[in-house]
Amino acid sequence: MKQPEFLSLHVDQLANLLKSDDLNVTAEEDVCDCVLTWVHHDKDNREKYLPTLLKLVKLPLLSSEYLIDKVEQTCGKIQECQPLIMEAVKWHLLPERRGLLASYRTRPRTSTIGRLLAIGGMDGNKGASNMEVYDPRTNTWSPYMRMGTRRLQFGVAVLQRKLIIVGGRDGLKTLNTVDCLDIATMSWSTLAPMNTHRHGLGVAVLGDGPNAPVYAVGGHDGWIYLNSVERWDSISRSWTVVAPMAGARSTCGVAVLGGRLYAAGGRDGGACLRSLECYNPATNHWHNCAPMTRRRCGLSICAAGGYLYALGGHEAPANTVGGRLACVERYDPSTDTWTLLARLSYARDAIGSCLLGDKIVAVGTYQTNL
Repeated sequence: MKQPEFLSLHVDQLANLLKSDDLNVTAEEDVCDCVLTWVHHDKDNREKYLPTLLKLVKLPLLSSEYLIDKVEQTCGKIQECQPLIMEAVKWHLLPERRGLLASYRTRPRTSTIGRLLAIGGMDGNKGASNMEVYDPRTNTWSPYMRMGTRRLQFGVAVLQRKLIIVGGRDGLKTLNTVDCLDIATMSWSTLAPMNTHRHGLGVAVLGDGPNAPVYAVGGHDGWIYLNSVERWDSISRSWTVVAPMAGARSTCGVAVLGGRLYAAGGRDGGACLRSLECYNPATNHWHNCAPMTRRRCGLSICAAGGYLYALGGHEAPANTVGGRLACVERYDPSTDTWTLLARLSYARDAIGSCLLGDKIVAVGTYQTNL
């Protein structure tokens, strides 16, 4: 961005570049740096363009530190820039209202949304150890690396560019082991094992900080269905048992929204469940929320835009006609209600889902062609 060709661009040329979601940048901070560098190269003549150019920068997607330390300090006194900065501040301060605040400035550029990993699962009739990575820029999957052991029905979380793989089954026994892949160095390490062996568990990170805790929720220990929950502390590097759920559940969906941990559906040994429970880490207490419209085992839960989305699963034996589900429903925590949405293209059971950019992506099922 310090090249003479860039610094000599006309404002209209720069604006056309900023409008593209296909800019090859690693983060939106790079885009903002380019704008500020271009303006400061001829500040007397170009500062008047800052409001126009700043509208094309996705300010809500900047880190809160960059937003305050760089953007607010540089542009905060310009009246036309103040509403744009306030919009970004609201995005950070009011995550539960992001559905109402969404705009083209909250839609990530393709190169900044990262990549998607598909990890382990079923390989024929046994657990797989391989991984695949999806690149949204090229719309392609490619081999990644392998886990040290075969696993299925395990839990996964990402914490500070570390991939944490928790529990599961190796085909013979239920595991309590925890492996960690440092994505920066591509090296594996072993973390302390859980207190309880678990497969069919849910795993989630509660918080955004470097030492945010990881929760392992429910599952099955090889003998009984579990309602117990434990928390990994990255400082003490140990697992601690926290308050149990009201009911046992395995193959449930687990997600984090608004500083709370949610567990939905699953199986308790008798039937698939509709129930939704919410954990408050400040009080170490679970409470029941409104149940889903459908019973679901093997579902996936994804948090996006201040809502929870429940995707797929099964409510009857998955190998029966109509056993797998394609229906999707959305939970609004502000009203404690569920709403049915557009269905998946295919009925899917034991699926994975995540937010990739501004889209929810659903991957796989027990059917080999999905």
